[in-house]
Amino acid sequence: MSMTVTLNNGVEMPALGFGVFQTPPETTAASVAEALRVGYRLIDTAASYFNEREVGEGIRRSGLDRPEVFIETKIWISDYGYDETLHAFDKSAGKLGVDQIDLLLLHQPVPTQFDKTVGAYKALETLLADGRVRAIGVSNFMPGVLSKLLEETSVVPAVNQVEVHPYFSQPAVQAANAEQGILTQAWSPMGGITSYRGDSSRSTFNDPVIGEIAAAHGKTPAQVMLRWHLQEGRCAIPKSVRPERIASNFDVFDFELTTAQLAAIDGLDTGVRGGPDPETVTPEAFGRDIPEA
Repeated sequence: MSMTVTLNNGVEMPALGFGVFQTPPETTAASVAEALRVGYRLIDTAASYFNEREVGEGIRRSGLDRPEVFIETKIWISDYGYDETLHAFDKSAGKLGVDQIDLLLLHQPVPTQFDKTVGAYKALETLLADGRVRAIGVSNFMPGVLSKLLEETSVVPAVNQVEVHPYFSQPAVQAANAEQGILTQAWSPMGGITSYRGDSSRSTFNDPVIGEIAAAHGKTPAQVMLRWHLQEGRCAIPKSVRPERIASNFDVFDFELTTAQLAAIDGLDTGVRGGPDPETVTPEAFGRDIPEA
């Protein structure tokens, strides 16, 4: 069983999860079922991935009882606003085939329509109070916008899911999260997003520092990067559709990086973001309709 972290409201969550960003719907159910077979117990999806229905199918295929699987999903910006977000929960829960979602996040901060972001978060607070979700949080919230949210709401987010990998570790964001008791959850935890940009020479998977550490432990670079997250107290959600990689990414609980090795990986930070800057995510540029359940 995977190691767990305790969120700021006392809920326990697996530290290592399985992500399905950009996993096509037609392969999602099989990938999720395989991940659960291997031992993952946290599945991370989002309304805007358009594969929540298939995630639910994969969980049912696994044969595991509902309480054994920690389900995390995210509200897309097109559904922000108090009433809209309450309805967005119904859409996600309906597609997933569940009555309760374990962790529900706002996917982006939308600073240009912050009143709607606040309304959406207040809807999450209502869902939490009603027991329809077990924990609430945010994704891609930088320190300034996080502070503004905290001023206008009453429940401190349990999680802030942000881009974190050896080439972009966002230490200031992690520090701001930690100061509020918010768990940092890493998306693109191995920096796969950097290799989509076409510069394979700068891929974390080929980095000589990571490669040397991997060789010393008889592990892969991917396993070393995931171990780095776990030992530094983050949650990580790697993704893959290949059964051998799904299994390999979960095989990270039988070795330990030294303090010097952790510091060496920390030292690889380039400060260059791989994904979109959250400031640029607006309804005009990124709006998309989320279908009904």
